[in-house]
Amino acid sequence: MVNLANDSISFKGVGLLPVIKDVLLQLLFALMPFVAYNIYYRKLTVNYSRNFIIVICSLCMLLSMTFASSVQSGVIFDVRYVIMFFGMLFGGFTTGVILLVEFLIYRLYIGGAGMIDAIIILIFTFPLSILLSFLYHRSKHKLWIIFIAGISFSLLPLLLLYITKPDYIVNNFVFNILAMPVHNSLGIWLLVTLFNKSVSDKEFYLRYIQNEKAEAVNHVAASLAHEVRNPLTTVLGFLQLIKSGTFPQEKTERFLEISMEEIRRTEQILSEYLSISKPHLPFQQRIELSAQIKSVVELMTSYANMSNVTLSADYPQLPIYILGSPAELKQLLVNFIKNAIEASKDVDRGTVHITIYEEAEQVAIEIKDNGVGMTPEQLSRLGSIYYSTKMSGTGLGLTFSYQAIRAMNGSVSVRSSPRSGTEFLITLPHANINP
Repeated sequence: MVNLANDSISFKGVGLLPVIKDVLLQLLFALMPFVAYNIYYRKLTVNYSRNFIIVICSLCMLLSMTFASSVQSGVIFDVRYVIMFFGMLFGGFTTGVILLVEFLIYRLYIGGAGMIDAIIILIFTFPLSILLSFLYHRSKHKLWIIFIAGISFSLLPLLLLYITKPDYIVNNFVFNILAMPVHNSLGIWLLVTLFNKSVSDKEFYLRYIQNEKAEAVNHVAASLAHEVRNPLTTVLGFLQLIKSGTFPQEKTERFLEISMEEIRRTEQILSEYLSISKPHLPFQQRIELSAQIKSVVELMTSYANMSNVTLSADYPQLPIYILGSPAELKQLLVNFIKNAIEASKDVDRGTVHITIYEEAEQVAIEIKDNGVGMTPEQLSRLGSIYYSTKMSGTGLGLTFSYQAIRAMNGSVSVRSSPRSGTEFLITLPHANINP
């Protein structure tokens, strides 16, 4: 955390408030990876990558070295070693090497009499960062590793300064024993702990999203067997008639046409089923909404039939286009329709009806059921992570759906009351017809 620079760098005063301000500024730089992660990955259905760690750590190191804190001209403190340790911890050895090169280049650019001291400190801290990151990933006592790292990165620079510049340590004793632990011990503890918590929550969220998708796939698979068996039975019957050879050529050709239509319908059913079970990379494109909803309705109809629920939809006469991810749109529609079917299966003549219409510059998707409904308290918590109205539910399905809708710059509202059904209204921006 220590750098000795020449007098060309301007410094703040030595009063208490400037020192506190500089220390807080360094803590802000230390927490930037945590803040940037929560902003950038908030709407994404993937976790952090090494490239993200490299970019954000490089930026943080550059800022912390540029706006370092000081109480004496020529001696400055920053959180560069905290950032280097964090980058190696979450980005691997390659990230650590990249940050090391950046540090050396920028330190040579700054210059000054303290350049040698800074490099000597790095000779000790960089191998220590490698060792501690290795131990961190293999130890059950991770807090102890963080504690050792913070103390080590605080004591090593002070020890070297005491050897080379004892007068500075004595004259600024209070600042050195307070600022360095705050920069390093508190900085490392906050950054690693908060970032780890965010990453763990994200992994937990993504894992439950996959479980929710798997549950939907399993339910649809149970009804898929019945749905596929019907066209296959039809094809088998016509093939047996053709094999008998007792029909004229015209009849035989008609039998073949019907059989091919049934095979194509079976292929479409299987394709739609596979499309919700395969993982997709998120990307946005122009989507014809009616065709997308129609394919989901066809996919979920057999599941509705098995639940004794009537599933129907009204489609506009003209095509309606939106901008979004086809895979995420299909998954969120499956989530909403599946929930509506399950809410209606225990009532007499359960129905789920979908309506699509245009509203100014927006497209509205109305999903209405006559199921058990929800209380005001349930409505207020709907869409919150891990909250579900079902006994065995996790709430992650609707959480994903709400986030996917927001990612497409849309919104969702809901009206419901106990034993009076539920109505979800999803609004999405209208895309231009011309790409």
